[in-house]
Amino acid sequence: MYRTAPLGKRPRWWTELPLIAVVYGLYSAGRLLVRGDVQSAVDHGLAILDLEKTFRINFEHPLNRIFTEYPAIGIPADFAYASLHYLLTPALLVWLFKRRPDHYRRMRTWLMVSTLIGLIGFSLLPTCPPRLLDATYGFVDTMHQYSAYGWWGGEASAPRGLGGLTNQYAAMPSLHVGWALWCGVVLWRHSRAAWAKIAGIGYALAITLVVMGTANHYFLDAVAGAAVMGAGFLLARPAMRLADRIRVRLTGARATETAGTPAIVSGGCETSAGTALVRTTAAGSPAGDGRPAAPERLREADASDQIPRQPARGEAGDSRTDGAATAAR
Repeated sequence: MYRTAPLGKRPRWWTELPLIAVVYGLYSAGRLLVRGDVQSAVDHGLAILDLEKTFRINFEHPLNRIFTEYPAIGIPADFAYASLHYLLTPALLVWLFKRRPDHYRRMRTWLMVSTLIGLIGFSLLPTCPPRLLDATYGFVDTMHQYSAYGWWGGEASAPRGLGGLTNQYAAMPSLHVGWALWCGVVLWRHSRAAWAKIAGIGYALAITLVVMGTANHYFLDAVAGAAVMGAGFLLARPAMRLADRIRVRLTGARATETAGTPAIVSGGCETSAGTALVRTTAAGSPAGDGRPAAPERLREADASDQIPRQPARGEAGDSRTDGAATAAR
């Protein structure tokens, strides 16, 4: 018995682009629509900071001081924060689409589901980033400090004058970290070059340091971003199955599962003990008529081939017995 190969279909770009655009549009619109109350966002940010101080995991404090004091570190970090999030992620999606189509759909679904979960987090827990807290808390907005070197202004990573189009209180969870983790997994699992695998790990770690050093996220924001990606990974397959069911109902097509289906080599007929076909040859001729690999004829075994037939009364067996008894007398 063997398994048939899966009949995968290559994704089509004219259906993928609108789908990705819709998800990203929901993500961007959600950031704007659920800005929430500023004071509650500040309270959430201070609660996260207090929790980190309690467990001494407020790593964003020393990192922010380093990024602020050393422009050679802070300026490249700001460029990375403002650009790589929007460049590398779609570039890897295109690379998967062209070079790894068998894995594209699941990886794309994983990214989209995680992004939507992050949007829910922005809605339920608007959070003020460290850079927007009062200066007494010891944070410096490096994006504002080094704004003369880039296209961004003092409001997040948006271009100058467009800061009002972003939700600056969407710190929890950090999708910068989440998307960077996704990019790292893509490079680690689906690239063949060793340098690309190493670069994937380095990119995820570097972005985690960047979001804290630039005072855009707390350490727990980064942890939440990784947790969101974990939840999205677990929900990717169920989401794909749900999408398949919806597509089947809308199109009226018949869903067929071919991957991993055992091939039927008996034509649907089954045999069992007692009903097997007995190989025989024509009467008076040896099997195969003396020719190697000659075809043999099959005949169905009936009850007389398997159960010995008992002689009936008065037949030859009984007469022989009676004759022997007479001779003895």
